[in-house]
Amino acid sequence: MRRALNRLDSVHARLLQTVTPLDSKIFSQRPSENEWSVAEIIQHLSLVEERVTKELGAAIARQPQRVGFLRRLIPTSIVSSRLFRVKAPKGVNPIVVPQKDDAIQNFEQARRKLKALCDAHDVSRFKNLIFKHPFLGDIDGVATISFIGYHEHRHYKQIREVLKKISQAD
Repeated sequence: MRRALNRLDSVHARLLQTVTPLDSKIFSQRPSENEWSVAEIIQHLSLVEERVTKELGAAIARQPQRVGFLRRLIPTSIVSSRLFRVKAPKGVNPIVVPQKDDAIQNFEQARRKLKALCDAHDVSRFKNLIFKHPFLGDIDGVATISFIGYHEHRHYKQIREVLKKISQAD
């Protein structure tokens, strides 16, 4: 779990170093009508992390359960691949995107809540719960934390693509 948390911190720091200095206009600009802006990506990441934290908290409150052996072999790293497009579930699509400072603050707050949940429970508790991921299926809590890091890395790459497209359009 320590490795998953270190990955969370590393990707999060790189992402914030990339988006924090952006001008508000660039932050909110879509590269095309059908692509998300950096602001929308940050909002999506916040919504996903808030939902995952809430569902992990609910899973921790239930009786311990183990994910089946074969399910534990699913590599959550596949989430970081940008080779295939995945449509986000409706509940985590950005609809009302806050201003830049508020969006970044929401993103940071979502991370603090996730890390507080991790700090409040032993790693064995995370290994003995089931999280129902919409694409990966049933995964344990440690794999869920790992998923968050890889998901954020996927969108970090997307942000870099968006910024490249915007700079080429100017």
